[in-house]
Amino acid sequence: MAFRVFVPILAGATLRERLAACIGATIGIALTGVISGLAMGNGPHVALLVAPMGASAVLLFAVPSSPLAQPWSIIGGNTISALVGVTVAHFVHNPVIASGLAVALAIAAMSFTRSLHPPGGAAALTGVLGGPAVISAGFLFPFVPVALNSIILVALGLLFHRLSRRNYPHVHVPAANSHGTADRPPAERVGFRPEDVDAALAALDETFDIDRDDIERLLRQVELQAMVRAQRTLLCRDIMSRDVISVPENASADEARKQLLDHNIRTLPVVDAEAKLIGAVGLRELTRATDIVKSVMSKAGTASPDTPAMSLLPVLTDGRSHAVVIVDAGRHILGLITQTDLLAAAARSPAADRRQLKAVA
Repeated sequence: MAFRVFVPILAGATLRERLAACIGATIGIALTGVISGLAMGNGPHVALLVAPMGASAVLLFAVPSSPLAQPWSIIGGNTISALVGVTVAHFVHNPVIASGLAVALAIAAMSFTRSLHPPGGAAALTGVLGGPAVISAGFLFPFVPVALNSIILVALGLLFHRLSRRNYPHVHVPAANSHGTADRPPAERVGFRPEDVDAALAALDETFDIDRDDIERLLRQVELQAMVRAQRTLLCRDIMSRDVISVPENASADEARKQLLDHNIRTLPVVDAEAKLIGAVGLRELTRATDIVKSVMSKAGTASPDTPAMSLLPVLTDGRSHAVVIVDAGRHILGLITQTDLLAAAARSPAADRRQLKAVA
């Protein structure tokens, strides 16, 4: 308990993420200095790197999903704040008053330009108290080196996150209705609504370092996890169909269509010569088929027999998938769960729970 104060407070922080942040910051800051030196030359009065870049690197590499760490926040926030600092220093000669005024105006400027970035406060302060290098640069300082440093650092961050397969810039892509209509996806029509998130934020009356859309996405995942936990005893093996109709990869499109129509099913698993699952086809894929099914099959949704059945809900309500294939470790087909299977199981679960409660009473 005595060491809990040293536990990271960032949600989702892992050792792997922190190591990646350390590596990224090392590369980012070092190369920013090298590239800036090549661009500006070296000299005793040339500022190759400004101190706020260190704070920007912390946000860029340690919390890349933060709204405060996005490209415009880093470039715009640092540059605008430095410009504010230099301007205040030009008109206000008392360093104490100039310092407070520069940081305050920088916050206002970043807020109005939607570029709020905490290191911007340091950039504004550097514009006031930066010393000979800043004084000699004058109104060029916000652009060289501040804007130049920021642009190089963001470019290196983009490359680093792309190579490490991180989502940066962090852009929330809302779930789309696969039918091309204005309705929200099925999974988002129940439970809380976007206006509930807005109302909760207004009621709390606090500012959080997370995008509003990310809050909604997180809450929907929490809902799903809570439902899976509540239904944790209902496994895929309990509700799956076991006599699964499949088709070999070299079967003709006509043969696959006949199987779908004869058995009145919407998804047909495709297997290879060793009876291992390699994909799935439905009438949608077969409408454009002229050859064998392997040429038009799509990726099949899969799960293990011990997967909680309710965790399949997001897949079976995405508007595209009609079934999930249950496979073993070798991808041999053990069963199949359709939307109807899951709906029937969900409808019966509450009644079963009530019977159990009455039995206990």
